[in-house]
Order: sequence, then C-alpha cells, then structure tokens
Amino acid sequence: MVSCRQRGFTYLTVLFIVAILMGGLALVGEVWDTWAKREKEADLLFVGNQYRRAIQLYVLAGNAQYPRTLDDLLKDPRQPSTQRYLRKLYPDPMTGKNEWGFVKGPDGGIGGVYSLSEDKPLKVAGFKLRDASLEGAQKYSDWKFNFSPVPPPASAQSGATQSGGTQSGGTQSGGAQSGATQSGGTQSAGPAQ
Repeated sequence: MVSCRQRGFTYLTVLFIVAILMGGLALVGEVWDTWAKREKEADLLFVGNQYRRAIQLYVLAGNAQYPRTLDDLLKDPRQPSTQRYLRKLYPDPMTGKNEWGFVKGPDGGIGGVYSLSEDKPLKVAGFKLRDASLEGAQKYSDWKFNFSPVPPPASAQSGATQSGGTQSGGTQSGGAQSGATQSGGTQSAGPAQ
C-alpha cells in the first residue's frame, strides 16, 4: 500500500514538473512572438522599398509627376502602352490590411507610403543607407518610405569644398587638387614614385 506521505510527494513532484513546463512554454511563446515581429519588420522594409522604388521610376518616367493612386504604379495612365512599376499592390505587413498612409509629393500626388501601425518597432538602428531616415523611430507609422529627388551635385571645381559623399564613383586619380577638401571619398595624387 502507498502511504499518504508518498502520495503527497508524488503530487508535489507533478505540480513542480507542470510549473517548469508552463514556464518553458511561456518562454517559447515570447521568443516566437519576437521572431514573428522581426519577420514582419523585414517584410515592411522590403514592401516599403518596393513602393519607394516604384514611385521613383514613375516620377522619372514622366515630367516629375507623382502618382495619384497606388493603382497608377500597376499601370501608368500617362503612357500609351502598358507600363508597370510594381507587380502588385502589397498589403501592410504590420496591420495585414491593404491600407497605407501616404506622404504627399511636391505636386500633391503620392510621394511615399507608411504603415498605419502604432506599435513600437524592435529595430531602431542598424538600417541600410537607403533607410537611414528610419533610425530612432518610435512607431511603425514613423517609418516613411518616400521618394524625394536629390538635386544633381554641383560640378567639382578647383578650390571648391565638398563634404559628405563621394565624387563620381568614389575614387579620384590623376593630378593633385589644389585647395579642394573632400570627406567621404578616396583621393590619390597619382602613381607612387
């Protein structure tokens, strides 16, 4: 026969094992949730950059005019033949809906898109150069994927000062520049002698 003392010990052992299993499942659930959120963030970065690229191609294809709707990116109404800048309209990965916030372009058209999610992002730093403006965002709706044309850089002249970039491909070779200052690129004064 089993004594009361042994039954109580078995009961406590089972309760202890169940508590350990529940703690382990909670930890697995938290890790899975973080992984799923990181995947959605990666999808948002991909989709947002697809929209940014499509808007850029649309603007550059016709008189600096921005699209009026996202459907204009699927079939450009300005062109006599079918011109596509985007394969399909992507849903917002964070909300799962086909609704996006729009950044207005200079002519009142769509200059960019952003998620309507108010959740706090996991990723706040370490973005690629094209997404550097997303650093430090407090919510996903602050991640704006917009196209803004950059004016062409002024031609480099002797005695001019440039900062923050590279000059025609990042490397210069040839004769020495007199009085020019450049940061961010590579300069060489010619072959070593």
